[in-house]
Amino acid sequence: MTEKKNKIWRAHDPFFRWLFADVKRLRLLLGLAGKVDRDVGEFLSSVNLDTLERIPDSYSEVDETGDADLAFRVNVLTGAPVLVGIMVEHKSGRDPDTINQIARYVRSVMKIHQENRVFDGLPTMAIIFYNGRENWNPLKNLEDGYPEFFHGRVLPFACSFVNMADIPDSDCLACEDVATGMGITAMKYAFNREKLRTKLLLFKEFFRKMSASEGSVLLSKINVYLREYVDEDYLKELEMAFKSVGQKYGFVSAGDVFRKRLADAHAETQQKVAEVRKEAEDKLAQNKADTVTVLREMGLSEEQIAQAQAKLEALQQSRLAK
Repeated sequence: MTEKKNKIWRAHDPFFRWLFADVKRLRLLLGLAGKVDRDVGEFLSSVNLDTLERIPDSYSEVDETGDADLAFRVNVLTGAPVLVGIMVEHKSGRDPDTINQIARYVRSVMKIHQENRVFDGLPTMAIIFYNGRENWNPLKNLEDGYPEFFHGRVLPFACSFVNMADIPDSDCLACEDVATGMGITAMKYAFNREKLRTKLLLFKEFFRKMSASEGSVLLSKINVYLREYVDEDYLKELEMAFKSVGQKYGFVSAGDVFRKRLADAHAETQQKVAEVRKEAEDKLAQNKADTVTVLREMGLSEEQIAQAQAKLEALQQSRLAK
């Protein structure tokens, strides 16, 4: 795969991988996907998700990308001693190489290393999760031109496409894992800045119940992820909305840094003003002493000198006030 193609999907995938390389979160994501995609739902009804486990890195032969980290295996629901594979892929835009990419991963990763096995491949369900701007589905025209006999047999693995926009907001809010619900919501509305902030803030009360370490990590991951889609000013506004919660966890956001810089600049300005005022006052005191000496040499009485000083001080104070 060329470097150009890598850039199509690698820039945003770390956030998705961080969330769903975790078995618990992937199980929740699959459950939500099964509600909006019939094929995924039927697949889930045939496996025991309690046995879901990530395929160890040692099974991966695509180490240069690391994307095989989202390969899992699971027992069938019947209890028979057989396993099936789950390959999860994430896209945020059109990628014409998507199906070939998954096929390479399936051939490289989905294997069972057992003696006397006729076929070492692992029957696999591949699921493409998409959260892009365009209405895109790489499976839509896959079977065009093939006789009906080949429908469902064009690919050497089962494959479904789930548009994350189809997962209801209510299901995200009701999700037992806050990181999963917020993560899906951030991906759903990454391209819709008008709704993004409002939708994320719905999780604020649930977020307060997270542990300190989990809350801090989640906020920082979402912040980094959204930088690809919204500008710095928008992020500052979003972070301000979470400010009280973020401070609870000691989370230092870009907004916090910006506000600290403003406070430091204000303090520095005030210090400089104080220094200038002190310098002016010192000069005035010296000028006052010099003025008294000159007036005495001119033969003025102490009373006249006092009157002159009073007038000079009033004039100097009015100038300082300006």
